[in-house]
Amino acid sequence: MEEQLEQAIGIRIRKLRLEKGLTLDDLATASGVSRAMISRIERAEASPTASLLARICAALGLSLSAFFAEEGQQASPLARRQDQQVWRDPETGYLRRSVSAPGTASDVDIVEVEFPAGARVSFPPHAASHGMTQHVWLFDGELEMTAGETVYRLRPGDCLSMPVGDGHVFHNPGNAPARYCVVLDRGGR
Repeated sequence: MEEQLEQAIGIRIRKLRLEKGLTLDDLATASGVSRAMISRIERAEASPTASLLARICAALGLSLSAFFAEEGQQASPLARRQDQQVWRDPETGYLRRSVSAPGTASDVDIVEVEFPAGARVSFPPHAASHGMTQHVWLFDGELEMTAGETVYRLRPGDCLSMPVGDGHVFHNPGNAPARYCVVLDRGGR
């Protein structure tokens, strides 16, 4: 199953890149990810980390949720849990579930994340994501969010709103997994 997902990720990146008329060099420049790494991902020889995949998606004008949405899937307002796309970051082990129904006209994506104890993921600033906002709503555990120079410590029930394009760091300083929801709004793009 994991190999199939890696192949699907590579195929989707290549397809989107070609649809936009981008060369590997163009995408590398736009995303800040090396040409060699993008090529390896497209050939399913490497699994992208969450940070790399987010940078590639931003350069392609997509959120991670839109990237993982099933292409050609009939739009339905209902997304059953067993049909929701799940992806595990190979670097940190964080588990990302696309909760939103794919293929709808909504500018909002909802993502559920299970973030291992001690895990840290950095999303550098990226111009392609400017205008997008996200709300991080913590359900269980602890979460430390860094946005610019400011560090926020979230406890269960807390919700932090911030621009996506400014870059940020997710860190679980606790001894237990953190579970949270990200509500991504692409409406300001």
